[in-house]
Amino acid sequence: MRHLFHTLLFSALFISSVTAQIPPGYYDAAAGLSGTQLQAALHNIIRNHNVVDYGSLITWFQTTDVKSGNVVWDMYSDIPGGTPPYVYHYNSGDECGNAGSEGACYNREHSWPKSWFGGEVYPMYSDLFHLYPTDGYVNNRRNNYPYGDVGTASWTSMNGSRLGGCSDQGYNGTVFEPIDDYKGDFARSYFYMSTRYYTEDGNWPGSPMTDGSQLKPWALQVMLAWSAMDPVSQKETDRNNVVYQAQNNRNPFIDHPEFINDIWGFPVGVSVNDKQSTLNVCPNPVTDFCTMELPGKEEDLSVEVMIISMTGSAIIPDFTRDSKKITLDLQSLSPGLYCVFVKSGSGLLHARLVKE
Repeated sequence: MRHLFHTLLFSALFISSVTAQIPPGYYDAAAGLSGTQLQAALHNIIRNHNVVDYGSLITWFQTTDVKSGNVVWDMYSDIPGGTPPYVYHYNSGDECGNAGSEGACYNREHSWPKSWFGGEVYPMYSDLFHLYPTDGYVNNRRNNYPYGDVGTASWTSMNGSRLGGCSDQGYNGTVFEPIDDYKGDFARSYFYMSTRYYTEDGNWPGSPMTDGSQLKPWALQVMLAWSAMDPVSQKETDRNNVVYQAQNNRNPFIDHPEFINDIWGFPVGVSVNDKQSTLNVCPNPVTDFCTMELPGKEEDLSVEVMIISMTGSAIIPDFTRDSKKITLDLQSLSPGLYCVFVKSGSGLLHARLVKE
């Protein structure tokens, strides 16, 4: 994936400086739980939030999604660390309903399309945790397509977001893929929706990506991978705190990203760039050393290896390589669950790893 490995490293190292303003005792009822019990407990904590009016969203965006200079923080056009192709400003007439070209105006994007939960139905319709300001034209191109990894793009936005055929296992329809830097933001928005509306989705029509409020298996694997690849940023933490002021509830998966794996596990079987991305780690669980074999004819291609912990910390392990075989030295790794990522000629390959 494009520039993803360096984004992984930066984000994972940066996460240690992120401090969320979590009210004391807010998550006490979820302590020690896992699986659907944890999801149900979190649902009870964040349900019955204060419902904001849809018409007030632009006003809220001025504190939830704003950059220096009153600039709209649009994840469909922003280029972190670079120069965006265009910017919008709040209170300057840049807002619109529809747009005929990219860079013309911005509007309100339901990252979880409203048709998936039945239309203009509150509280989902105005829930800030899945609503963002985005370029109106890119928003229209995204339409109601699921998020996913694109194999061959039929259209690419100015910041590199893509529309095209899905390369993830389990789905071959059209998907929309935001840039790597914001994949975790959207993934954690989806985990919020699956938890906030857990058991409250009986009338939701669903979609190719969802059954009610729950992600279908193929989509769950994509969102798990995206969340692991793009850990929580300061942007998300700051936004979480502001939305809490508006709605009196929080996104648990920004405050505690480890809750994601506690409920749904680690990503497995997601394909990238039309190739199988799952690595075979042997032995697994591992005590000191393990091996992985690269797919295809990659004997002469360079590789990079990273391990991500459940809390988003990045570890660069020592490893040796013999042709396609990689041996990791994990003697100093603490026991626990991890995702191991390998950047190679096949894209970003990954696997679940258990250290004993």
